[in-house]
Amino acid sequence: MVACTVCKRGEAFFQRAYSGERLCKKCFCRSIEAKVKATISKYEMLEPDDRLAVAVSGGKDSVSLLHIMTKIEKGFPKASLSAIIVDEGIKGYRDEAAEIAIDNCGRLGVEYRTVSFKDLYGYTLDEIVGMTRDSSLTPCSYCGVLRRKALNMGARSVKASKMATAHNLDDEAQTYLINIIHGDPLRVLRVKPVLTPTQPDLVQRIKPFCEVPEREIALYAYVKRIVFQSVPCPYAGAALRNDVRNMLNRLEEKHPGMKYTIFRSIEKLRNTLEESGLKVELRRCEICAEPTTGRICQTCQILQDLRII
Repeated sequence: MVACTVCKRGEAFFQRAYSGERLCKKCFCRSIEAKVKATISKYEMLEPDDRLAVAVSGGKDSVSLLHIMTKIEKGFPKASLSAIIVDEGIKGYRDEAAEIAIDNCGRLGVEYRTVSFKDLYGYTLDEIVGMTRDSSLTPCSYCGVLRRKALNMGARSVKASKMATAHNLDDEAQTYLINIIHGDPLRVLRVKPVLTPTQPDLVQRIKPFCEVPEREIALYAYVKRIVFQSVPCPYAGAALRNDVRNMLNRLEEKHPGMKYTIFRSIEKLRNTLEESGLKVELRRCEICAEPTTGRICQTCQILQDLRII
């Protein structure tokens, strides 16, 4: 038997290549929860009386985050927690995911609010994809923009002071590289562990999983026997992110710790840019009055292109 390097008693079942640790199941789960708590403390993500909304899709990351944040929230009597579930309208996929998300909320005693593309925009994502087959944009490009606005509106509807999303270490590294590929490296100012509040209608977002690798979140969910949707979104294969994910995973396998190195580079670059005086200015969209960096928000631009508004 190979002993756990932390407790010295349990049998190790997982080895972290980037740290050399060999962990038993109990110590592994504790390490994930400790990492989340340390991240929250490091970036001063939460206050004792925050009304927290957790964005829950039904996948391993968001459901695991809901379980961990519910556990943390119990230690703060003045705080409250609810879940926001977005129904994009993806036949054969979203119904199952929403059911799993709602089931987990029930198990944890968490109130939830569901917002849908159909109610907000008049069309499901499936219908939008059907209307844009000749577009150069992928379904994920539309979904990402529409989903962000839906989440913000959902969080506002439950009067949340903060909204936690399940973006993990892999997501952060991938996003940084995608922005470079798209020629927009300064977007790093808008993609950070804690979103700087600049508009009262924009619910401040936090990312408690930003320093936790995706693989370890999946393992945590399996060990804890958390029920989550394992089927990938049918539109995900067309996204550039898929190629960047595969590239980063190959690099991580050859050079353990690479994803953390990229994340630290992002932090250094962002700090330098902020110290130089660069910042993101938000205003209200001229059509829907939601926060945006331009005259018209991306959602309204999409809906205009589709001739929905």
